[in-house]
Amino acid sequence: MPTYLARIRDSQGNLRTQKFVADSLRDARTNLRDKGFIVQDLKESQSLSSRFDLKKFQNSLVKVSVKDKAVFSRQFAALVNAGVAIVRGLAILGEQCNNPKLKQALIEIGGDVQTGVNLSDSMGKHPDCFDGLYVSMVQSGEIGGVLDEVLNRLAKLLEDMARLQNQIKSAMSYPLVVGFIATAIFVGMTVFLIPIFANIFKDIGIELPALTQFLMTCSEILRSYWSLVIIAGFMAASFTCKQYYKTPVGRETIDRLSLKVPLFGDLIQKSSVARFSRTFGALTRSGVPILTCLEIVRDTSGNQVIANAIDAARLDVQQGGMISAALKKDAVFPSMAIAMMSIGEETGQLDGMLMKVADFYEDEVEQAVKSLTSILEPLMIVVLGGMVGTILLAMYLPMFKVFEKLG
Repeated sequence: MPTYLARIRDSQGNLRTQKFVADSLRDARTNLRDKGFIVQDLKESQSLSSRFDLKKFQNSLVKVSVKDKAVFSRQFAALVNAGVAIVRGLAILGEQCNNPKLKQALIEIGGDVQTGVNLSDSMGKHPDCFDGLYVSMVQSGEIGGVLDEVLNRLAKLLEDMARLQNQIKSAMSYPLVVGFIATAIFVGMTVFLIPIFANIFKDIGIELPALTQFLMTCSEILRSYWSLVIIAGFMAASFTCKQYYKTPVGRETIDRLSLKVPLFGDLIQKSSVARFSRTFGALTRSGVPILTCLEIVRDTSGNQVIANAIDAARLDVQQGGMISAALKKDAVFPSMAIAMMSIGEETGQLDGMLMKVADFYEDEVEQAVKSLTSILEPLMIVVLGGMVGTILLAMYLPMFKVFEKLG
């Protein structure tokens, strides 16, 4: 049986730490309460023999998607609205949850809430499942006594975010798949097909065209140890770029360049503005303070250049400035979005205007994705056909010389 480490307070109010054995975390908490102790904290003891937990390691590899959180929020809101106790609702949703990481988090959150910990504080202990946006909105719902309403807003927000992510993924997946297929065909024909023709041309003893010689050189490189050097070089370059991106300067540089990439830069900017507006509007509508809202949307913007602009705006607002005027300084946000935010501030309906901005730019993203797909489809077909055609042309050009020689 597992060993648990508990911080408990006895009937005289003395706080102490104690180790004991129980079948499960729930049984451990029940046994302590039956003995008259107040449980402050309870967790499994990490002994040398049990330090590596395979289940926890497997859960760490699983990601909690936006869709998982949206489904949980919608179901949890229905349970709270029906009058089901929070602990009972968490237990029900934990039992039927398919995501193992989210399932474990809900079980632990239910245990914390049962001991008197606030729901938002307990969710904050699981940042992989519930980020700052989620925790802040739940906290505002707890304070205002409208937890079910806030959870419904969260579900709507997460559903919109999931739809936006799917639209962007659909735009990116097509060129990636076609590019991978084109590369595989090129490598396959270069490695397996060209050597066959190379031996035939060598036996005939004709002078090869420059294109054929170039592809034969590529084939020799790919079939030699130099191919490993090339692969290692690509892996090293990829690793270097990832490490550089982790630095503040590298992240800002790469994100700034991504906004200037043809076709994709405009899509990235519009999706970031839509995400900012939707998140900011949901937070302000739930009663979260403006400065806290700006901190949260800064961390969830997804682009360092936009995050820096939001952070600069937060400092200006902290000194009494207007949000729209502060965001206008860095010229990162479109003028239309700035104008609508300015109107929202003047009329006292900032959250409503932000939602309208989000709706507008989400539609813009959808149209941009359709336009991008319509452009990329014929372009990728031309690239794929060009690669295959180049190889076939290189193989057939020497045949004309063979025919001339025979003639």
